[in-house]
Amino acid sequence: MKIQNHQGQILEIEKQTKEAFEVLNHSTSHLLAQAIQELYPDAKFGFGPAIEEGFYYDIDFSCPITLDDLPTIEKKMHELASKKERIIYRQVTKQEALEIFKDNPYKIELINGINDTITVFSQGNFIDLCAGPHLLNTDQIKHFKLLSLAGAYWRGNSNNKMLTRIYGTCWYSEQELKDYLNIVEERKRRDHRILGKQLGLFMISEYGPGFPFWLPNGMILRNALIDFWTKQHIKFDYQFIDTPIILSRELWEISGHWDHYRNNMYTLKIDEKDYAVKPMNCPGSILVYKNGIHSYRDLPIRMAELGHVHRHEASGALNGLFRVRTFTQDDAHIFCTKQQLTEEIVTLLQFYEEMYSVFGLDYNIELSTRPEKDYIGDIEVWNQSEKILEEACLKSGHNFKINPGDGAFYGPKLDFKLKDSMGRIWQCGTIQLDMNLPHRFEMSYIDENGEKVEPIMLHRACLGSIERFIGILIEHYAGAFPLWLAPQQINILPVNNNFHLEYAKKICQRLKDLGFRAKVDDSNEKLGYKMRNSQINKIPLTLVIGDKEKDNNLITYRRYSFQDQITISIEQFIDMIESDLKNKKHYVNQKNN
Repeated sequence: MKIQNHQGQILEIEKQTKEAFEVLNHSTSHLLAQAIQELYPDAKFGFGPAIEEGFYYDIDFSCPITLDDLPTIEKKMHELASKKERIIYRQVTKQEALEIFKDNPYKIELINGINDTITVFSQGNFIDLCAGPHLLNTDQIKHFKLLSLAGAYWRGNSNNKMLTRIYGTCWYSEQELKDYLNIVEERKRRDHRILGKQLGLFMISEYGPGFPFWLPNGMILRNALIDFWTKQHIKFDYQFIDTPIILSRELWEISGHWDHYRNNMYTLKIDEKDYAVKPMNCPGSILVYKNGIHSYRDLPIRMAELGHVHRHEASGALNGLFRVRTFTQDDAHIFCTKQQLTEEIVTLLQFYEEMYSVFGLDYNIELSTRPEKDYIGDIEVWNQSEKILEEACLKSGHNFKINPGDGAFYGPKLDFKLKDSMGRIWQCGTIQLDMNLPHRFEMSYIDENGEKVEPIMLHRACLGSIERFIGILIEHYAGAFPLWLAPQQINILPVNNNFHLEYAKKICQRLKDLGFRAKVDDSNEKLGYKMRNSQINKIPLTLVIGDKEKDNNLITYRRYSFQDQITISIEQFIDMIESDLKNKKHYVNQKNN
């Protein structure tokens, strides 16, 4: 596949690569803008990049467009692509660029911020400010679809104008496009906001945008997840703490949050003093550490906290459980010596592996390094910290890639990118190495020579937040949770209430006495309706109780999404589900799920 880069050079790249996909989609974003220019001559263009699964373009329309307009725009794109116009690269001076885009304030703003060579790409009568790379000709753009509309502030700043963002995707073949659109439809079917309502897991009220309410079924799921989280931390020798939600301004000034994170914090006055609702748990953990005197023999100290934090997010960014204003961070802070640091990170990587494997989630690791600006601490400390994280990954046999400039303001970090059953990537876990906050808070331990030494601090979240992780799980499992997580594990259906209800209730009570979450459907509906309702609610196990079961002390069970109905003794059934719970098994019929 031939492309032209930011210097106008023609290069050959492999078609089935990430780079080739990005070039194809970036070129399609220009085709979209060209079509918009013909259909809406007064439209002004912002950014039009390729993204992981396609592209978007941010556009300032004089009159709003709707989803109903997308087919017309698509038709114009196909018409333009069929003209097989060359995509032409050109270098221009800043004055030339300002003249070309004199009617577009967004491009002028970008041009005024460029100190290097300015390049443009054109096709037909359309020209765009762009560094490339691009295809050589529009006839390579054939299999595309415009997907959705969204609002997007210019340059991501809520003080700027809201533009219309058009999302789309482009593929090499009609079949690839069709397969991708099927995935998009499946994702809609798995939308955690829809399933969360259908399964009675959570709600969002207009009285608290971004502040989720947990419903009874959601609390069962949440508590099951937290129980697993707690047991894993006990296994890895953590202590548990709980710190206040509101703490004084002075604390956040010492930590650096007041200067670096102030716009995302909720603040209030108490007794005429400034306080803040915590956006993070780390300063509270530090105060717990400083509550006592520590010897080198005490280290490492591992403190875990399910901390309830609040962060101000723009209203337009709120999205179910994925982007909220309050969440429970599955936080931990580890205080150790410099000599213990690499081994602690290696142990953490083992911890993460065990946690994620239970859910069938694969992951990749990224090492996020020092931001270009707005960071605290010495560069030498940052370089040393980044090297330690790199060595720990290599020692534990984990590959990683560098994500330059994306570290926290107080230290570099390892970010864990999870891949769900739909192939989507989620940023969840993080390990942040911090040599700065211990210094700012004058933390210390007594070493073997009786002298005070600063500990190293590791900030660590595995699930990221309970709320967001549950949102991911809802979509990962399509609401059909494994037995150990399911709000209702077993649904018991008497064939006829007059003859079978008593035995069904007896079975239910026995299961409940053993700790299983079981209920009897004693409605007067027909058995087929009850069974269908059990499937709609995605209950892992449905028991049918009729004459045969009642007379022979048996049960007949069916797993969610499977057609087979299996008859066994109640004792065999209990042994089976106890084994399933112990091993956290998840049964999925790919054909029906």
